[in-house]
Amino acid sequence: MTRASRSGLRGLAAAGAVLCLTAGPQRAATAGPADTPAGYAFAADARRIDGAADAADAEPLKTGATYRSSLPRDGTLYYRLDLDAVSTAYVSVTAVPRPGGEVTAADGIRVFLRDADGASCDSGTANFGAARSPRPVTAWGEREVSPGATRCQDAGAYYLVVQRSRPQDSPPDAWDLELATASEPGLARTAARNTPGTWDSATPGPPAGTPVRRRGGDGFAKAAPVGEGAWRDDIRPGQTLFYKVPLDWGRRVYATAELAAGEEGGGYATAALQLALHNPVRGRVDSAAAGYSGRRTAADLGPVPPVAYDNRYAVAGRVSAMRFAGSYYLVVHLAGQVADDFGDGPFGLTLRVRLLGTAGAGPGYAGEPVPRGLFSVAGRDREAAAGPGEGGSGDPAMTAVAVGGIGTGSLLLAGLGVWTAVARRRGA
Repeated sequence: MTRASRSGLRGLAAAGAVLCLTAGPQRAATAGPADTPAGYAFAADARRIDGAADAADAEPLKTGATYRSSLPRDGTLYYRLDLDAVSTAYVSVTAVPRPGGEVTAADGIRVFLRDADGASCDSGTANFGAARSPRPVTAWGEREVSPGATRCQDAGAYYLVVQRSRPQDSPPDAWDLELATASEPGLARTAARNTPGTWDSATPGPPAGTPVRRRGGDGFAKAAPVGEGAWRDDIRPGQTLFYKVPLDWGRRVYATAELAAGEEGGGYATAALQLALHNPVRGRVDSAAAGYSGRRTAADLGPVPPVAYDNRYAVAGRVSAMRFAGSYYLVVHLAGQVADDFGDGPFGLTLRVRLLGTAGAGPGYAGEPVPRGLFSVAGRDREAAAGPGEGGSGDPAMTAVAVGGIGTGSLLLAGLGVWTAVARRRGA
């Protein structure tokens, strides 16, 4: 073998080593500690902002951006939104209390949207419920621009107000906050204000098939994509897992969460397993809870209507919230009290998702939402949510690893072929 040939082989080996070292940590980074529940994962691009004690000092929130803040036990926080007169604005606030603390059923957060004169445009609440288990809770509000409306329709300064629901019963620690803002454009053509159409409200059967492993995310920004099918995971007491489901206009989702039987202990935990559905602006659509006695149990969401623009005019919140297409979120929480009677787990979790209805066209917006693409479903979203039988890999993280591995192997084989050809020519 010539010196040039040996040099080429050493170079190829070195390149292969670099590629393997580069791919290794990426794969390892997908795993976390196996013995402790993960905390809430805030959006990587979330900006730090301080809430003000009054409206005059409130800092502005940019539409389409995500923020991190902090809510003390006592006091009210103000943030400013500068809105136009043609777009409907949405804001969600996720409060993240420290794990292991004591909370009451009625404790949580309240949010208000007010105009420059202090008049209320909308309000929302979220509390911890009967399980009294600290977990991320999300409340949302809107400033809707609507034909014929007279309140909160002008362009100018508006204010988001955030406070705890029961400060007198709340833990003394400050809660972290994640604030997300969005806007929805008006319609290209003025449409009549129609009541929602009729839909089949019968409970559909769960999807059949072997559950596919898919690890849930630790926050809205890290939600794992899932589509129709059965998905399995592990969950520990006090942990909250996030998944997202792509929903086109005209389609609807039905979901159940099943907790496997425990291997130790006995007793009963009230509302131990909780399942909630949130829309693309993180507004809660519906929620369900089930107690746990150590035997298999399930929390079933009630049927919701197909995604339709006119749903916003419904009186029922679970119908009104199904007002646009996009990524809907399934949020699963296992109460921390489960550990008292049944151990630290982990416990087997099965999420069953059923998608119904026929995809249709949107309402005809006059512009783009902010963030762009928020109220639509891209092809990559459907691909990421698919299971093995639908053209997907079953696990987005393993898809990336597989692609990386295939790419690395192909590059090494291609390099070996080039080196062999060069060596043969030089030998001749």
